[in-house]
Order: sequence, then structure tokens, then C-alpha cells
Amino acid sequence: MTSSLRVAMIGHGFMGAAHSQAWSVARRFFDLPLHPEMRLLVGRTGAAESAAKLGWAESSADWREAIARDDIDVVDIVTPGDTHAEIAIAALRAGKHVMCEKPLANTVAEAEEMTAAAEEASAHGVRSMVGFTYRRVPAATFARNLVADGRLGEIRQVRAEYLQDWLSDAEAPLTWRLQKDRAGSGSLGDIGAHAIDMVEFITGSPLTSVSGLLETLVSERPLMSEGVGLSGTASNERGAVTVDDVALFTGRFGNGALGQFEATRFRTGRKNAFRFEISGSRGALSFDMERPNELQFYDATAPELELGFRRIIVTEAGHPYVGNWWPTGHMLGYEHAFSHQVVDFVTAIAEGTQPQPSFAEGLHIQRALAAVEASSDAGSAWQTIPS
Repeated sequence: MTSSLRVAMIGHGFMGAAHSQAWSVARRFFDLPLHPEMRLLVGRTGAAESAAKLGWAESSADWREAIARDDIDVVDIVTPGDTHAEIAIAALRAGKHVMCEKPLANTVAEAEEMTAAAEEASAHGVRSMVGFTYRRVPAATFARNLVADGRLGEIRQVRAEYLQDWLSDAEAPLTWRLQKDRAGSGSLGDIGAHAIDMVEFITGSPLTSVSGLLETLVSERPLMSEGVGLSGTASNERGAVTVDDVALFTGRFGNGALGQFEATRFRTGRKNAFRFEISGSRGALSFDMERPNELQFYDATAPELELGFRRIIVTEAGHPYVGNWWPTGHMLGYEHAFSHQVVDFVTAIAEGTQPQPSFAEGLHIQRALAAVEASSDAGSAWQTIPS
């Protein structure tokens, strides 16, 4: 009989819904070594209603209950960044496995404390992982496999951009994602962190230095009266925006490659355009999250008259994760990567291995974000990312 893995989720907004769907569905489509039980949902307000809607057995208004209870094995953190460190450290010290949404923390100091707690807990068999979910999009994982197999040769240049427009209306309300004390940073940490992690994941090489520019395009917005999705409805009061709206930066990688990055929530007409292109001596790859089942591949070793990018439809049973879903050619969507994340996390717990990405990898991303901020403050001067 498969043993149970009893889960508590802290937070129940946008990411709470995505994680709930994943915990519910992964166990039905994948043969997991442990059976996740959606035991407890925690939220300061509205937790009971969300628990009933999202499929959790119980609810609570205090995250400390999840830490104290003996019938909780996993704590899944989907709260704003200002609470990540306190919750994660307490959970790890209580012997709970932890999945924490990205970015890992709001500051490097917090991320360092979390990583130290994770490493100490790991010695006692307690696992932790940061939720850079897009790694689990099948096309992205397949891209990583192609690079690892040498199909691109020596990686020379990368470009990654994450483009959204949900803040392009200057009168859109001031959400917590626009408050530095809650979110840590704006576009840089919210979506730029994904761009950094994805490129490092696919190339296998870390960023070592950056030169960046951060800009706040709208400095004041109406306060939010009610949240809906990423945004909500505006009130008559106004407040200051204290994070960046646009992040532009270049970088150098440990393997010698050069990178260009853009993260913005002001690119009119782009809804969730997370794009990357990776170029090497033998080939290139291109991907756009708005076409998530496709990967563009250029084979520079092909005959001259056959050169050109070709589209790979990543829906074959042999592609990463795909075989557990639908017949060939049937599309996967945004939510499936969260299920794949649950699969990998649960499998690592059962096998006693370190799930990826680790808190140490999350700390590296936090240091890269801090280096971009420092560069912007210093007139875009190059900043080395501490190892």
C-alpha cells in the first residue's frame, strides 16, 4: 500500500489555486511512490471557503497550526515573499518537507537563512524545493535535454524575455506585487527570476555578472478595494508604487556565453510571453510560453539547402512528462507544469534525494536579482554575482 504524504498549503490566491490543482491531479495521472493528501489550507481570511472550493479537508487562519500538527508532512508556501522566510524556516526545523514559491525570499539575507535551514534539515532527511515551475513545461525540459546532448554545441548567446501587460493601465490598482515590503521587487523578481532560472536550467551554466537598468513607469496608483486574479478593483485612495515596472539587463555566464534579459508587466498586447532563444556553435533553440507545446530547433549541421528553424510539437509520449497525459498531439496547458512539479517533489521525498531546484539554487537567483538592483543603482555598472 502506498504511504500518504499529508500536505498543508499556506496561502490560497492565484498560486494557491494552481498548486491545489496540481496536488489533486498529479496523483491521478502519475504513479506516485507516496500518496499526497490535501489535509490543510491556511489563509488569514476566507480559508474555509477556499478549502471547500479547492479540495482541502480542513482550513485554518494561522500558519503556525500547520507547523505544530503531527499529521502534516509537507508545507507548501504560496504566500507573498515577505512571509516565506519565517514560515519555511519554522517548517524545516519542525521536520516538515517544504515547497516554496519563487522567488525564494525578498532579500539575500533571508534566502541565506532559508538555505542554511534547508541544508541542516536535509541532514535529517527533510527535503525542500523552490517552485520555479516553468522548468517542468515539457518543451522547456526537452530543450534542456537537447543542450545536454550536445545538439547546440558550445553555447554562445542567450536571450530571455518575460513580457506581460496587466499593469499597462496606469489606473490599475496597487496590488501587493507593487509594494517592495511585500514583494521584494517588481517585474525583476516576479517574472525576471523565471527568465534567469530557465536559462541557467537549460544551459547548465550560472550567471556570474550583470549590468542592469530598473525603471518605475507609474509611481502612484489607486489602492485596491478587492482583489481579482493578479489585479482587482480600485478604490478612491491612492498609494505609491515602490518596485520596478521594467527590468532590462545583460549578463555573462560561467561558460563564457552572453545573455540579454527583459522583464516587464507593461508590454502592451503581451499576456504571458515568456520567451527564450539559445544559440550555440551547432544549433539554436527558441520557445514562447504563449505557444507552450512548441519548440523551434535549428540544426546548423544540416545540409545547406535544408537549413532553417523547424517546429517540434512536444506532445509525443517520449517527451518529458507527456506520456502520462493524453494521446499524441493533444495539447497541455499552464496547469500541467505544476502537476509535474508535484511529481518530481514527491518522488524526491520518497527516494531520499534532493529535489530541484534547491533552496541553494533559489539563493543564487536571489543574489542575481540583488546584483541587477545594485547595478541599476550604480548607473548600470557591472556587478559580480557572489557564488
